[in-house]
Amino acid sequence: MSFKTFIIITLLSVGSLHAQQTTSPNYGDNPKAGSFYNHDGVKIYYEIYGQGKPMVLLHGNGGSIGSRANLIPDFAAHYKVIAFDSRCHGKSDCPKGYLTYEQMASDVNAVLNHLNIDSAYIWGHSDGGIVGLLMAIHYPKKVKKLLASGPNLRPDTTAIDPALVPILDKMWPTVKNDSIRSKQFKLLVDQPNIKIPDLKKIKADVMIMGGDRDAIRNEHLLEMHKNIPGSLLCILPGTTHFVYSDRTKWFMEILYDFFDTPPRRTTTAQLFK
Repeated sequence: MSFKTFIIITLLSVGSLHAQQTTSPNYGDNPKAGSFYNHDGVKIYYEIYGQGKPMVLLHGNGGSIGSRANLIPDFAAHYKVIAFDSRCHGKSDCPKGYLTYEQMASDVNAVLNHLNIDSAYIWGHSDGGIVGLLMAIHYPKKVKKLLASGPNLRPDTTAIDPALVPILDKMWPTVKNDSIRSKQFKLLVDQPNIKIPDLKKIKADVMIMGGDRDAIRNEHLLEMHKNIPGSLLCILPGTTHFVYSDRTKWFMEILYDFFDTPPRRTTTAQLFK
């Protein structure tokens, strides 16, 4: 679950649209790079850029491929980028019924199977980070490395900043009559429900990232780090839930270092032995 507000989502969406209008190609609406894959009767939209090792991009709640328009060119110079519109987002279908993160993870797995990709680097932000964790739990062979920025395990104030709760309470009346927005909103307040024993099963290299002023409590990010075997923890100073835009240079350097080099797991105590 990403616990950001729809006000922030709307502002970011406007910014993403502006970025798309001034960027070529038109990320998120590029017929040359885009395709649909029908998974269980749901059309999932994705775009592919670049060559090399596959890297999956998973956006946050209310976002889309276009939300990463300013980063995709750089990523595509290093990797084969597979950018997704999650179901009920962007150009992907939004079927009737309850929307879950497990469905989204299943969609990603199905598209990767369709593309004959056995494993990939994954950067998932917020909701996308949750989907990435579920990929590592349920489809472990598909996850080479996972950078999960701003994810959470449960939808309560042990995980998220309590100051966001009254904001979301006020927002529900403004979205409840919009079928797609209401589905997205319910993800925030009802899900996810990832258990600690499931985290302990993860075999992939994982970095948990957040801002020191994140929507997700730093204590909760630490909880994830402690329970994912061998994981790395990165808290960027002076940043919010949107670490990739608050400190883009830092974020990109850390992402490339994590994906392209073996994780550094030596402890201080081990150095002195």
